[in-house]
Amino acid sequence: MEAGTIPAGFAPARFSTGFLDVAGPYYTRKDADHIAVGIRIGEGHINGIDVAHGGVLTTLADVALSYQLFVSEKPHLPIATINLNTNFLSGAKLGEWVVAHAYIDRKGTRTAYCHGNIVADDRLLMTMTGVFALLRK
Repeated sequence: MEAGTIPAGFAPARFSTGFLDVAGPYYTRKDADHIAVGIRIGEGHINGIDVAHGGVLTTLADVALSYQLFVSEKPHLPIATINLNTNFLSGAKLGEWVVAHAYIDRKGTRTAYCHGNIVADDRLLMTMTGVFALLRK
């Protein structure tokens, strides 16, 4: 794949404006059993050791897990992170296409539990788990 191109099936994410506009841009794809969220690692994502800053991958983890919950609800509900655990396994390099895969483990009336991973090609970069509040009225 040519550097800078977005893989087939991904479309620009339609998240709220603000911090995520600065942290991205993000792209989403509907897979058979989950939503994948992708990002191309750019100059602004890189830290002093020439890999994506841990905050970039942590934000991607939070975005993917919470977005999976958001799209699972009809009508869509606001989602708030209660707890997020991440395990860094490898760094993402400048120009790499990075994808987060998120899955719902259990969803109650007010709380949901999710897990997922972040990869660059076949390389596992991060695993994550999260607990989220479903902000029902």
